[in-house]
Amino acid sequence: MSFQLICSDIDGTLLNKNRELSASTINTVKALNSLYNFILISSRMPAAMRHLQTQLAIEDQPLIAYNGGLIIDQNRILSSTEITLSHLEKIIEFNQENSKVHLSLYQRDDWYVPSMDYWAEREQNNTKVKPQILGNNKVLKKWKKTKFGANKLMCMGEERAINQLFEYLNHAFGNELHLYRSKPTYIEIAPKEISKLTAIDLLLKEKYLLDRSQVMAFGDNFNDIEMLKNVGMGIAVKNAKEEVKAVAKAITSAAKEDGVAKYLRSEFLKHL
Repeated sequence: MSFQLICSDIDGTLLNKNRELSASTINTVKALNSLYNFILISSRMPAAMRHLQTQLAIEDQPLIAYNGGLIIDQNRILSSTEITLSHLEKIIEFNQENSKVHLSLYQRDDWYVPSMDYWAEREQNNTKVKPQILGNNKVLKKWKKTKFGANKLMCMGEERAINQLFEYLNHAFGNELHLYRSKPTYIEIAPKEISKLTAIDLLLKEKYLLDRSQVMAFGDNFNDIEMLKNVGMGIAVKNAKEEVKAVAKAITSAAKEDGVAKYLRSEFLKHL
């Protein structure tokens, strides 16, 4: 086949019901490593992806974090796109005065939470990464010294408060920021100019010298739609959102049933 690059989302796509890589997935990717480039592409931070890279034996491959906001190739930063400090300051101020939801701030390999509340504990359990505890305004003050903004903001809280914050964000920054509702109780915020597809395009141009038609990608959620729609072969897992399945060229089994591994074995490992 003409595919040379395989990209996979993580949560809801590659991980099983225990939010781990199954033995089947690990063995399948390892069997393909000598023939194809396999890349993890996620809204996660790099530290929440590296242990998965190690399990899959793909540490030599780049990783795409923060939905394309950070691209790293063996610890070398190829691209970093941040939410501006002025936007961040306004969001923190509104949240503290109005919605009062949990606001996690992410910059490269740093994750800051104002306290270890229910939401921080939940994310730590899901990602296997321990955050640093520091108030939002103190993080902002720290970042102003380096002039680096946030690669991602994660807003977590009760649905009513999240809805209130989303209305403000959409009105104030809808044309400048990606506002992604992965769950009714979550808002993920990222720079408007980035996506999983823009990150893939950068790697195709600067590292692999390939065309989009040579890329296969797997996903399940709204932030995967652009990627699946525009690569050579976009595959949705069975548990994907209906809108995602509508643009996919194929549908495989659910993530909990090792859908990615099953598809890869059927397409590339028939001879084994």
